[in-house]
Amino acid sequence: MIDLPLATDTWDHRELAAIQRVVETGMFTMGEQVATYEKQFAEAFGSKFAVMVNSGSSANLLMVAAPFFTGKPKLKRGDEVIVPAVSWSTTYYPFQQYGLKLVFVDIDPDTLNMDLEKLAAAVTDRTKAICVVNLLGNPNDFTAVRSIIGQRDILILEDNCESMGATFEGRQAGTFGLMGTFSSYYSHHIATMEGGCIVTDDEEIYHILLSLRAHGWTRNLPSDNYVTGKKSDDSFQESFKFVLPGYNVRPLEMSGAIGREQLDKLPGFIEKRQENGAYFREIFRNHPYLQIQQETGKSSWFGFAMTVRPESGISREELLLKLRNQGVDVRPVVAGNFVKNPVIKYFDYAIAGNLDVAERIDTAGFFIGNHHTDIRKKLEAIRQLLS
Repeated sequence: MIDLPLATDTWDHRELAAIQRVVETGMFTMGEQVATYEKQFAEAFGSKFAVMVNSGSSANLLMVAAPFFTGKPKLKRGDEVIVPAVSWSTTYYPFQQYGLKLVFVDIDPDTLNMDLEKLAAAVTDRTKAICVVNLLGNPNDFTAVRSIIGQRDILILEDNCESMGATFEGRQAGTFGLMGTFSSYYSHHIATMEGGCIVTDDEEIYHILLSLRAHGWTRNLPSDNYVTGKKSDDSFQESFKFVLPGYNVRPLEMSGAIGREQLDKLPGFIEKRQENGAYFREIFRNHPYLQIQQETGKSSWFGFAMTVRPESGISREELLLKLRNQGVDVRPVVAGNFVKNPVIKYFDYAIAGNLDVAERIDTAGFFIGNHHTDIRKKLEAIRQLLS
């Protein structure tokens, strides 16, 4: 048996001790541990501000919501937002929930990120934002994306939930847009039980995120802020003052404490994932019937995506059966062609051109997990199995 699960535990005595320290304080809701984690997170990824939330999905929700509440709103209902046709469901849901029209663009068969030529063709004078998704650890070509935007007033929103630690031209993925989102779910690059984060360099956006995260109230805002101007010095007056239609997506104090330990380990995790990724590319480079994902910049290799070549005559089902029989976890490439999901009936959307590659990924693609430990022998065994 090869025995390769999708993910394995990254915790040891340090995370357990961090939980115990929180237990001993008796303070379980968002507090000092979360605040310290946010400062360390922003520093680690080269951003001015970071806001921790309870999941990557919640991070995407706040990322979409915040531009509606700036002094001069950056988004409004009915605006068009370009998205890739392959991503996770909660990449898309917040746009639908805020009344935005989605324009789906096909992906590149090599990188699995948005096809840049098709993206350029999809941009019109109605385009107000582009949601750039770094899929399975692989950053986008942000130089090309910015060139496509040019001087037009188009927001970049970056879903980096699968690509923590990836870089493009030496800069951390997740930091190229107005905001970028991260996930620290169990199977991701770091794990805080559940958890997510939003980074930004925009102080107004940062203040809006602080309010949206906790009920839309003013309590967590600094004295001088971009949401209300200046807060009252009377904490009683500010206790339950609601100024934005917010949520309660606060993280637990335990998650912040665990996150601090995980951030210390992250460079080692990324190094090992990239070593595994280099080996995967080497042994699958000239595979007779499987096409593999190609790097843009430096991937953090969330997992290893493969697509059965259409001319091969090999069925995906027989490959999945072989892998499962050897204890190898396999998954679709995220949500495949998202437009095929029944939930799409609730969306206001359009398709730019065709989604031929997304459809091929949907019917012939799959991925296996990567890990923070050396799995090269298991990858070699998988390569022999899929000869």
